[in-house]
Amino acid sequence: MSINTLKNIPYSILDLATVLDGYKAADTFKNSLEIAQQSEALGYNRYWFAEHHNMGGVASSAPSVLIGYIAGGTKTIRVGSGGIMLPNHSPLIVAEQFGTLASLYPNRIDLGLGRAPGTDQVTAMAIRGENFNAAHNFPRDIEKLQQLFSAENRNSNVRAMPGEGLDIPIWILGSSTDSARLAAEKGLPYAFASHFAPTYFEQAISIYRNNFKPSIHLAEPYVMACVNVVAADTDDEAEILSSSVKKMFLGVITGKRELLKPAVENMNAHWGQMEKEAVEQMLYYSFIGSQDTIKNNMEGFISKYGVNEVMATSHIYDQQAKLHSNLLFAGIFK
Repeated sequence: MSINTLKNIPYSILDLATVLDGYKAADTFKNSLEIAQQSEALGYNRYWFAEHHNMGGVASSAPSVLIGYIAGGTKTIRVGSGGIMLPNHSPLIVAEQFGTLASLYPNRIDLGLGRAPGTDQVTAMAIRGENFNAAHNFPRDIEKLQQLFSAENRNSNVRAMPGEGLDIPIWILGSSTDSARLAAEKGLPYAFASHFAPTYFEQAISIYRNNFKPSIHLAEPYVMACVNVVAADTDDEAEILSSSVKKMFLGVITGKRELLKPAVENMNAHWGQMEKEAVEQMLYYSFIGSQDTIKNNMEGFISKYGVNEVMATSHIYDQQAKLHSNLLFAGIFK
């Protein structure tokens, strides 16, 4: 593959608003704005937040608020949700919120939609109440959103004000083949959560492309893959920095979630062989190393899967190391 291939690929950021051990959510948000401003200067295409609830180490429970904060502190980068868990909300409320954002920051707001609760079952019940099974309405609720955003809805009894008549791109997010079929059926762009759910990535994007129906929104399939990125000056340094995200995923599989921990020199003191294998399986689509290492691996990834855009998420404890990783990663596309 020639070096020019990466030059044609847009690169973006997914921010989970991870809270660092020893710090508060307020510190996380300041760090996010610093990363977003740097990302804009480095030519990143989008900056997205994901909706999560009842997780002490993740402060992105209100992504629409964070989107406004980041969009207000930047000028050109697209800002959006990766995603809003639509069954947690009524389509009208989402349309009004994103209509407000798109009115404040024209041609810069993306609306990525998922169907999972973004939390545990008990919290999902607290959020959804009698609408606990609302995930079954996901396809219909997307259609309601599209109707609310349409100019033709002006004669309806229920209108999104603001929101009606605005061009707010809708994305389908997924970690399974069901989402791929839905995105294909509706002719919408598709973002896959390969950063934590690698199992169905290859199958899902194949289903999406093979079943895609052109729409007024999109003429041909568009796949964005989210991956983990930890870049440093050397492979060894990146490996050490990556211990923070590995400990985070270890907490996921053991049920012992904690705030994001500082890097450690030797992960073997923190996990057994089975835990190591489980974490590495979840982190299968991770790019960890020097700029040259990541560039070579990313070229292979793009060549194999033909994705249209790459979205990086980086769980690095040290803010300066995270900024440096962000800089190095952008450099591989130039």
